[in-house]
Amino acid sequence: MDALDELKSKYLEGIGGAGDEPALEEIRLAALGKKGEISLMMRELGRMTPEERQTRGAALNVLKTEIDAALRAKKEALADAALDARLKAEWLDVTLPGRPRPQGTIHPVSQVMDEVTAIFADMGFAVAEGPQVEDDWHNFDALNIAPEHPARQEHDTFFMHRDPADPRPPHVLRTHTSPVQIRAMQEKGAPVRVIAPGRVYRMDMDQTHAPMFHQVEGMAIGKDISMANLKWTLEEFCRAFFEVPSVELRFRASHFPFTEPSAEVDIRCSWEGGQLKIGEGDGWLEILGSGMMQPKVLAAGGIDPEEWQGFAFGMGIDRIAMLKYGIPDLRAFFESDLRWLKHYGFAALDLPTVFGGLSK
Repeated sequence: MDALDELKSKYLEGIGGAGDEPALEEIRLAALGKKGEISLMMRELGRMTPEERQTRGAALNVLKTEIDAALRAKKEALADAALDARLKAEWLDVTLPGRPRPQGTIHPVSQVMDEVTAIFADMGFAVAEGPQVEDDWHNFDALNIAPEHPARQEHDTFFMHRDPADPRPPHVLRTHTSPVQIRAMQEKGAPVRVIAPGRVYRMDMDQTHAPMFHQVEGMAIGKDISMANLKWTLEEFCRAFFEVPSVELRFRASHFPFTEPSAEVDIRCSWEGGQLKIGEGDGWLEILGSGMMQPKVLAAGGIDPEEWQGFAFGMGIDRIAMLKYGIPDLRAFFESDLRWLKHYGFAALDLPTVFGGLSK
């Protein structure tokens, strides 16, 4: 037996007796590492004659290949043995019940806010926020709401207490999220695309209204924005939000101080068997208000209405949540009934996405 055969026998026996991967790695380094025996023999080939180099080189390559194959086979065998041992140690009783659903759930209003944000983010709208206690200018004047407008009366708005000697107008609990649009224009300038979801407050206290509810406003300003852009945006939103293949919207002329022209938007629907179906049927349901931004509002936001134009819209988050998820009573949103929340709530980790599905 020559030196190569002895070397082969030595390493194959060592590989066969290796009990774990660290021992196997030591053998690999001793044989095939940069300073291993076989590697050093390969370096000596340069000192040999061409005839010797051809014979010796071929034999060393065969030895190197055999050792390498033995190392790989042993490594796989060790991995299989480790897996078998682990499976035996980690035995699982598949008859045990599954993990229970987490007790906490996401409120439908929070869920719908996340859904709306995901849809408009996909269309390039950023989220803007503002204070819930607003000054008179941002809440009314900047939005072209005249001093004699009913919204500025105490029977319609929550005014904050102030010193009677203070000549300044009082602050209010914001009656809509439109003031956020003014702040966004002042901060970002034009062009700009934002939505502003949040709480709003009005002196509505009857069976169909609550003094605090949730709205989302949207605004897009550019040089060539038109009602056609508004119509496409709202159609895409409704299609994605209600998760239907198509929708049909109807625009009815209306009046809002901050848009000109203004339009109420209805969506085609049916009420067959007492169940609301969006996108089909002969009925129409009002879901939001919209229009092109009034030049005075653009100017109040520091944007030149001669150069820029834009659209705006607003809708009630509580309302569209009721429509989508079949919630019959608005008052239940605020009653803190855990049974109701367990029924209508959403799993905390199922975040809505346009591509993955909004309501999972």
